Amino acid sequence: MGSHRLLPALLVVAFAAALAGLGTGRAPAAAPAGLDRLVGVRLVVGIDGTTASPSLLARIRAGRIGGVILMGHNVRSAPQVRALTASLRAAARAGGRRLLIMTDQEGGLSRRFRWAPPAASAEELGRLTEGAVRTRARATAQALERLGVDVDLAPVADVPGVEGSFIAGQRRGFSTIPARAAKDVTAFSAGLLDGGVAPTLKHFPGLGLATVSTDDAAVTIDARVEALAPGLVPYRRAIAAGVVPLVMVANASYTAYGARPAAWSPSVLRLLQGLGFTGVTITDALEPLATTHDVSLATAAIRAARAGVDLLLFVGSERSTDDVYAALLAEARAGRLSRPALQRSAARIDELAATYAG
Repeated sequence: MGSHRLLPALLVVAFAAALAGLGTGRAPAAAPAGLDRLVGVRLVVGIDGTTASPSLLARIRAGRIGGVILMGHNVRSAPQVRALTASLRAAARAGGRRLLIMTDQEGGLSRRFRWAPPAASAEELGRLTEGAVRTRARATAQALERLGVDVDLAPVADVPGVEGSFIAGQRRGFSTIPARAAKDVTAFSAGLLDGGVAPTLKHFPGLGLATVSTDDAAVTIDARVEALAPGLVPYRRAIAAGVVPLVMVANASYTAYGARPAAWSPSVLRLLQGLGFTGVTITDALEPLATTHDVSLATAAIRAARAGVDLLLFVGSERSTDDVYAALLAEARAGRLSRPALQRSAARIDELAATYAG
């Protein structure tokens, strides 16, 4: 058949395919991603050293990692960090993907890049005007962007509300007054967005009533719903302002929301959705959660994935996260992780990466 006759036939086939897609309520699309990629995009992993290992770069190229977190031991100097993030991005591009690069740059003592803002702690920032908080956050984002970082795991939205609050002790809370904290959390988030970096509100639904860090112990917050409500104010206000692309879910348990840690609790995620949040959720570091609850790291990750948390955060060794990936993939292949749920999470993560990843 000549090409001039082949074209109309192909158009008829394409049109029929389009109608078939409309008939099912779905737009025609490329073949769906394989389970290996749907699982891999959910992992945010740590790096062993100050350069990326060949095995880590290979995992990124293969789509078995969706993000990387930079910790203090990964940082020596600005040029070294820029070289590291450039190598990570090059590996992602070689695999036709985007990679989210994250860090904790809250302020004060809680920052990975000691030369970068904000020098003031959240407690100190809380004494400034909202405009000044937004300006400091914008400067933070600009510094992170120059280093190749896309996501700041900040601001802390916890409202210290009890004597001995560990958040207050670490000067990581903006204010003990929920409405005031909400203004500063919103301003800090807006400033990061001004500079092109995604903020992350943490630790939902709030650690303001905890006296011990979830990094050190299994924490249960035994408070009624009414007592927990003030801690939700910063989330509610910032979500309404449209400045919340990510929320980190706490490792603490809340008796008012069930017996499980928040990262393993579908009811906590439904609570967040009820506040109007439609973005990406991320766990706190899963190593402490696994240790304090006497389960394997793979089990901690599987429980969070089943609960519906999108991104699974790991700060330990590269080898341990490779093993977790294999365990999650086995769960997906066995049907114990729902493919539609995996696809929904991947879509949210891909949208986030398309917006912020360099």
